[in-house]
Amino acid sequence: MSNKQAYEETLAHVEKHSSPSELRITDIRFTDIVGGPFHSSLIKVYTNQGLVGFGEVRDGADKVYAQMAKSRLLGENPCNIDKLFRRIKQFGGHSRQGGGVSGLEIALWDLAGKAYGVPIYQMLVGKFRDKIRMYCDTEVVGKDTGTAMGEALKKRMDAGFTFLKMDLGIGQIINQPGTLSAPLGFLEEMWEKSKNRYNQNFDGMTADQIRDITNRHYDIYNIPHPFTGIHVTEKGLDILEQYVADVRAVIGYQVPLAIDHFGHIGLEDCIKLGRRVEKFNLAWMEDMIPWQYTEQYAKLARAVTTPICTGEDIYLKENFRPLLEAGGVSVIHPDVLTTGGILETKKIGDMAQDYGVAMAIHMAESPIACLAAAHVAAATENFLALEYHSCEVEWWDDIIISSKLPKKLVQSGFITMTDAPGLGIDDLNDEVLAQHLHPDIPGLWEPTDNWNTFYSNDRLWS
Repeated sequence: MSNKQAYEETLAHVEKHSSPSELRITDIRFTDIVGGPFHSSLIKVYTNQGLVGFGEVRDGADKVYAQMAKSRLLGENPCNIDKLFRRIKQFGGHSRQGGGVSGLEIALWDLAGKAYGVPIYQMLVGKFRDKIRMYCDTEVVGKDTGTAMGEALKKRMDAGFTFLKMDLGIGQIINQPGTLSAPLGFLEEMWEKSKNRYNQNFDGMTADQIRDITNRHYDIYNIPHPFTGIHVTEKGLDILEQYVADVRAVIGYQVPLAIDHFGHIGLEDCIKLGRRVEKFNLAWMEDMIPWQYTEQYAKLARAVTTPICTGEDIYLKENFRPLLEAGGVSVIHPDVLTTGGILETKKIGDMAQDYGVAMAIHMAESPIACLAAAHVAAATENFLALEYHSCEVEWWDDIIISSKLPKKLVQSGFITMTDAPGLGIDDLNDEVLAQHLHPDIPGLWEPTDNWNTFYSNDRLWS
């Protein structure tokens, strides 16, 4: 037997992990789950070599944003990440509309890492840190008071978290007379539309009635902040200021505390509230107004001394630049599942660093998105903290199967990076997923062949 024959016969009995140059995408499928903590569309990208890449559509978004790009990826080598991203990025958009392109981009990185046997952070030219600091968005169970919130946050600290976040805004005072002013009946209409929209008992209603409820709710909550006419009174500001004072009385002043979810109030009211809470040494004030209002963000940043933060709904690096150039933010807050994915978020962080701006990362999804964000965080120097929404979701860690990652990803407020290839996920636990399927979108990894040849003449120039 010749040396060549012996070599080929030996190879026939060896399971090759991958031949990267010959790797090709053969299929893309989805599974929708709820409760982890929100609705997530999980992605599997299959290949001709048995490797599977995992991704995820942004929380609350529809998987159609990813399905529409399937035909552009079939037959391609997933290791050509940037080439494929540039091919499909026109199909993404701001907020949840960026979730399809971003989720697919993450799966490509996962496949490339597995094909070459290296973690994603290494393909991003290495890591700045071995442990990723997590912060918890925290809610109160029962009556929402500053003391109750302080106690809830203290439990996070006791669990090892070194960075905290809470809500502060009109939601805490909307039912207290004399705290808000608005066109008469408007607040009541908002409350009623929200109650109708999230009432899950639609028995006896026609499809047209349900659609009308959904559309009317969308209309009223889609009014941008400057146009609602909602203002916080001095009484309302007093209550919100005392709320933060009560929180700090419990948790102290040394731990960073960020605030979010102010409600649809305009710039001037944001400034009033910002000045009231400056004394409490806050880490940042997040998404006070829509991110598109660049000049208003610059005015806000100049009017208060608490750091200003936004970015979770911005798609692509170039759309962060105006905020940075205007000096509108001290902290940028991208979501890997909206920005365009892993590489785009890394680029955003590096660009922000040039402006002296830190990068926190928004994340409210499954361990897939969490690990993708963690790899970006490891590889970006000006990273501050990564969001974690699933402390109370007991089955969250059970979604993934991994031989190299710890059973519990977040331990004592940190994720420890490993040398596991790609994201570090070997497979997803279908038994767990089956227990948490979206009630209106059943089925595990069902065929998506109807998207295989979905093309249109969609070039953006002539």
